[in-house]
Amino acid sequence: MRRPQRSAVAPLPARATLAPACPLEGLGSAGPNDRADPGDLETFALPDELLAVLRRRGFTSAAAIAALLEPPAAPDPQLHFADLSKAVARLQTSCAAGEAVAICGDYDADGMTSTALLVGVLQRLGARPVAAIPSRQDDGYGLNAPMVERLEAGGVRLLVTVDNGISAREALERARDLGVEVILTDHHSLPAEHPPYLALLHPACTPEGSPYRGLAGVGLAYVLAQALCLKLKRADALAVALDLFCIGTVADMAPLLGVNRRWLMDGLPRLGASGLPGLQALARVAGLEEGPMDATTIGFQLAPRINAVGRLGDPRLVVELLTTGDPERALELARECEALNRQRKELCEAIEAEAVALVEADGPRRSAFLLLAQGHWHHGVIGIVAARLVERFGRPVALLSSEGKGRLRSSVRSPKGFAVDQALQQCADLLERFGGHPAAGGFTVRAEQVAALQERLEGLAQSWLAERGEGLPLEPEAHLALGRIDRAFWQQLRRLEPFGIGLAAPLFWCARCRVLEQRLLRGGHLQLTLEQGESRLRAIAWRWQGQGPLPEQVDVAFRLRLDRWQGQERLQLELAGVRCSGAGEVLLLRRERSYWCRRQGRACSSAMPPARRWRPPSARWGRPPLSTPTSAP
Repeated sequence: MRRPQRSAVAPLPARATLAPACPLEGLGSAGPNDRADPGDLETFALPDELLAVLRRRGFTSAAAIAALLEPPAAPDPQLHFADLSKAVARLQTSCAAGEAVAICGDYDADGMTSTALLVGVLQRLGARPVAAIPSRQDDGYGLNAPMVERLEAGGVRLLVTVDNGISAREALERARDLGVEVILTDHHSLPAEHPPYLALLHPACTPEGSPYRGLAGVGLAYVLAQALCLKLKRADALAVALDLFCIGTVADMAPLLGVNRRWLMDGLPRLGASGLPGLQALARVAGLEEGPMDATTIGFQLAPRINAVGRLGDPRLVVELLTTGDPERALELARECEALNRQRKELCEAIEAEAVALVEADGPRRSAFLLLAQGHWHHGVIGIVAARLVERFGRPVALLSSEGKGRLRSSVRSPKGFAVDQALQQCADLLERFGGHPAAGGFTVRAEQVAALQERLEGLAQSWLAERGEGLPLEPEAHLALGRIDRAFWQQLRRLEPFGIGLAAPLFWCARCRVLEQRLLRGGHLQLTLEQGESRLRAIAWRWQGQGPLPEQVDVAFRLRLDRWQGQERLQLELAGVRCSGAGEVLLLRRERSYWCRRQGRACSSAMPPARRWRPPSARWGRPPLSTPTSAP
């Protein structure tokens, strides 16, 4: 599970890059020869700035934009999941017989919402589902053999895994030996040799180009539940399943493409009026006002409260919260989630302070790979802190805490471009266990191997850093003057929602903004009032890293947000970067040509090198001279 982060803001160097993003797969992106006539695009009535963003992302045809704005309905899943009918038939038998069925989930938001979804649906269909989620502290990740043995001894003859299981060979072989059937639903990497199971639902097993390829664990649970309800002609049993799909999909940062996008567009508008007492209670303790919820609300308000339980408490608390029909019990459970979330924040702040002190104790020349260890750090939150340190220092980070018996357990995070999974693979001989993907991972290592591990990771990071250079790249997609920002523009921007992985909220930039007011808020956030011409807007820089006051005139890179506070709504800029105006140049990339634009006096000159294939270096809108923001709490 990757927790969404609100990026820290630090001052930026002089050069900025406007670079095209790669076309998005699965949304009908057009090729280079499939370009629309500008008149065709006018039919969408989108502002020029948004059309520029879409073109830069590869949406160059009217058909591609139409598919983005109104995705097609999900196709028949039976044509995409070979084992779906087998899984449905087995569950149909369980529902008819009132059989005990174990739903074996994971302790992140995706795993807990997946578990709650299937538990709720199977209860309404007549089965006796049992939630079985391992403890992060005691059991570690995924299904294990002792869990299987306990469930079998309790009379369970069918297990359904959600968000895990495909790599649990030992547990699945034990289930086979005990005569327990297993339906696997998982979206993690497939092993070279599959373990034993009755049926498997996995996105990678769908046909190439399938719109189901981006499903997280909760999406697979929804596919299974939907097919079962259709078979039994019980659409009523699926009533709140789409609500849980929305929460788990956004919380797990699944790509918002294909059926994920279609189902989120169907489910998000009704989420604020959900029939789940637990969801209403969670929104209440989070201080959310009544009304529609969007992906940002889930990612930064609801998901952290759910994940805090998996990090620090018993995940079954969340399953009960999201399945109970009793509003009073739901509120009681939601308050427990809130208490654990406050504890999570305190732990993160304390560990981050210790980690920053350790880094700064080494002086201004920092290691290329930051590997930091303290035995008392809590396993459940070191991943969050590692992500914050990546934002702060622009380097890959591994935080280690004690696992006992001479071993340390780690969470690893990295900036874009440094592949964590490949780096750990090159250190396999030094590690007890490891796993992950390009942006994040984890490992267990014996204490006596830590020095050798640090040396090897440092060498890998030095080579990467020498090629990439210092600072985190920041690539605005379109210029947006403050005078263009109003409610009409906001409503047009919302037509592109939901935003998330695979379809990020556009990053705009605006030049020569006058700083009328700047105020440092509690928590280290910087609030600005900016003026351009006759337009004024408030801006917020989360976890500001700059030193001293800003100059009178700045350029800003930002995303546009709607701020709700005490019943009032206003548009504000969420800053990703700030720099002094007029001090540098902008690199514009258009097809195969590169244009450097620099200000000369009051005019702006441009230079164009010969046409050539050119991959831009990491653009630095980025670190000192001015600053960029880190994660919001």
